[in-house]
Amino acid sequence: MAGVAGRSGRRLKPVAKKQLAGNPGKRKLNKDEPDFDLVTNIECPEWMGVYGAQLWATGAPELCREKVLAATDIQNLEVYCAAYDQFRMASDEITKNGIVVPGAQGGVVKNPALTARNEAARQMATYGGMLGLDPSSLQRLTGATKKRDENPFSGLLQCGRAIAIAG
Repeated sequence: MAGVAGRSGRRLKPVAKKQLAGNPGKRKLNKDEPDFDLVTNIECPEWMGVYGAQLWATGAPELCREKVLAATDIQNLEVYCAAYDQFRMASDEITKNGIVVPGAQGGVVKNPALTARNEAARQMATYGGMLGLDPSSLQRLTGATKKRDENPFSGLLQCGRAIAIAG
């Protein structure tokens, strides 16, 4: 069994993004798909922790400016920032107490903050991808087709050859 019906496989790209990319595919575009309003400004929830609020203050305006954040994405941003808050708190705990801590039996055990940090990192990866916060997800969401510049190290290769020939 491949998975849950309707949720298996690659995520669909919105029609507007397909048109922007200039790659509508072989199928006819669905002009009747839902059109969710873009968010232009949004305040951080009061319950958000300090680290999450700092991330919200820098990330939310960028997502709004780039027209990536739709009204249906707000909960994804909340989970992403809350996971970042937990990630940073767990990291602080690990820095303070180390990777092993005294256990109930008197021996040392793995610091539970390591597990909390790893779970928060997984949530950040999942929800960050939904928001386009990694290069592959951003390209999928925006349909970016930037041409790669010439190899930035090509000048060094030519310079190295000149030195080898001259020397």
